[in-house]
Amino acid sequence: MKTTSTALFIALAAVIGAGGYWLGAKSGRVASSQGAAELASTTTAPKARKLLYYRNPMGLPDTSPVPKKDPMGMDYVPVYDGEEDVAATPGQVRLSTEKVQKLGVRTEPAALRPLGKTIRAAGRIEPDERRTYAVTAKFEGYVERLHVNATGQAVAKGQTLFEAYSPELSSAQREYVIAMQGLEAMKEAGAEAQAGMRQLADSSLARLRNWDLSPQQMAALTKSGQAKRSVSFISPVAGIVSEKKALQGMRFMPGEMLYQVTDLSAVWVIADVAEQDIALVKTGAKARVTATAYPGEVFEGRIGYVYPTLKAETRSVPVRIELSNAGQRLKPSMFAQVELGASASAPVLTVPDSAVIDSGTRRIVLVQAGEGRFDPREVEIGDRADNYVEIRKGVREGEAVVVAANFLIDAESNLKAAVGGLGGHAGHGSPAAGAAAPAKVAPAVIGHKAEGTVDSVDARSGMLTLSHGAVATLKWPAMTMEFKTANPSLLAGLKPGLPVRFEFVERQPGEFVVTSITPSAASGRAVTPSLDANSPSHSGH
Repeated sequence: MKTTSTALFIALAAVIGAGGYWLGAKSGRVASSQGAAELASTTTAPKARKLLYYRNPMGLPDTSPVPKKDPMGMDYVPVYDGEEDVAATPGQVRLSTEKVQKLGVRTEPAALRPLGKTIRAAGRIEPDERRTYAVTAKFEGYVERLHVNATGQAVAKGQTLFEAYSPELSSAQREYVIAMQGLEAMKEAGAEAQAGMRQLADSSLARLRNWDLSPQQMAALTKSGQAKRSVSFISPVAGIVSEKKALQGMRFMPGEMLYQVTDLSAVWVIADVAEQDIALVKTGAKARVTATAYPGEVFEGRIGYVYPTLKAETRSVPVRIELSNAGQRLKPSMFAQVELGASASAPVLTVPDSAVIDSGTRRIVLVQAGEGRFDPREVEIGDRADNYVEIRKGVREGEAVVVAANFLIDAESNLKAAVGGLGGHAGHGSPAAGAAAPAKVAPAVIGHKAEGTVDSVDARSGMLTLSHGAVATLKWPAMTMEFKTANPSLLAGLKPGLPVRFEFVERQPGEFVVTSITPSAASGRAVTPSLDANSPSHSGH
């Protein structure tokens, strides 16, 4: 009995010991797990940023302690501790990433490049004045026979144009023949008599030569010893008869032009170069000429002369280009387009000309300062070339400038207000501590929303006609009017009769640009123009 009690006591002690060990091990694991979790939580938990306020997404001087939207429906941007300096950059234009993509904003870095320029001008084909010849007579006579009797007829050099009879010329020929015969008969006479007869013959010969008888005609007269009734007039050059005044049997006087022959193997192109480009045109420079009659074909020539006079009506200076005309394909009075290559200057800092916003009094470039942030810079420009303009002051090499959608950024972000602050910030520091802060100006409404129906779509011009309801922000009644679109992609999928919601801005007085457009809800409710007699039926803004 005693042995059994002892065994039971030992077994009970073993069970109690095992249970205590199990409970201790479990407690240790739980404590270890909690400590590890606390350590991991302490290690990985991010430090919360302190939210300061919400700023206007357009860069206007307007903030809010709570989330809100601007008049165009864009969310105000949160500004955290450490970002206030960036958000408060004066005069900076800001757009959301979504708006930047929607507007199609594109940038390009300012870079050094030579400003080689191609000058384009309109011109006309004209005959080379140095290859135009007039056929005249130096004596009085009559046209006996025409060999070339039509204007425009091609002639060869030395070809007979017409034959003329002149009593005065016939008498001069007879005198020369008689003098030559007398000189032959007086071979045995004294030297003095021969000298007199020689002087008479030479005088007759000089008279005939002064009347422009050709050497062949003089040789034939000397050989035959007989005066001819008529004398032939020949073409001095190969070309075409550009003018003909001689008629069969007509009488002509000394110096009267009877034919005009023009050599068209080379021609001139007289181009009217704009006044601002004339300083770049140099004599001897190459020129490229194209004619409407031969599309795609280029004729190479050189600048032969820059005329010293300016046409006041067109503010242009005539420039003469000389080029060959094989086959006489270029006809006088044809129109031509001329490209003159101006010599490239040394590399200068340039930006695409589309990057410059010219207001007439100031020239502004938008420089990208960060994602969705743009600094308007007033710049000083210099020379211009094909699609590029020199920047002398205001932009540094490598800075990215906006080259596309400038005017849309202007419309979307109230750029005029930002640019207006450039003069106030330039050269000034931060306001002194304790100074009164300038009064905040309430942001102007720069965007408008409306609903309506598509009337027509013109993809070529980017125009859209909408019948829209009343616009409260402009106090407009319902009407039908035309809008421009900020991007051609906005027209995709639009068809007449489609109900839409859209946003638009006034880019210039009376010019309204759609910046966003979407189909209306599935209810199909479309706002139609009011039929009230007092409501306008078309844009009058």
